[in-house]
Amino acid sequence: MFLHASWLHVLGNMLFLWIFGNNVEDVMGRVRFLLFYLASGFAAALAQAWVTLHYAGAQAASIPTVGASGAIAGVLGAYFVLLPHARVITLLFGFLPVPLSAVFFLGLWFLFQLWQSGFSITHPNAGGGVAFAAHVGGFLFGALTVRVVQVRAPLRPRW
Repeated sequence: MFLHASWLHVLGNMLFLWIFGNNVEDVMGRVRFLLFYLASGFAAALAQAWVTLHYAGAQAASIPTVGASGAIAGVLGAYFVLLPHARVITLLFGFLPVPLSAVFFLGLWFLFQLWQSGFSITHPNAGGGVAFAAHVGGFLFGALTVRVVQVRAPLRPRW
């Protein structure tokens, strides 16, 4: 969770953490959020390891998995449950700002990760080295456990 393949990898992960993480931290507090984040990363790594061992074998599992995206996927799963109707400003075609509901944006993101995870099983060299199963595992962990560690209701947006 603390090593990355490139600066672009770090920046992409930090962008998602910056956008979604603060609202999730608000409902847990700092210490719980840190523990939740670490547990999400661990669950994501376990999911990726299981998929790799099950479908690609021990030799493929000996390749290290780097990045925080599995842990951040846990944060996204928590956000999906806590704030499904919050608006996420997305740049369409790279420049046109479009507000989308979090449930739509994150649901579409999750479905893409799930699809790519299945595709990377059937075509292991086509995934570009991305641990899609870690994203799926982290997201599911976050969505399923956030209510256990939540201590307060999320803040509602003021429009």
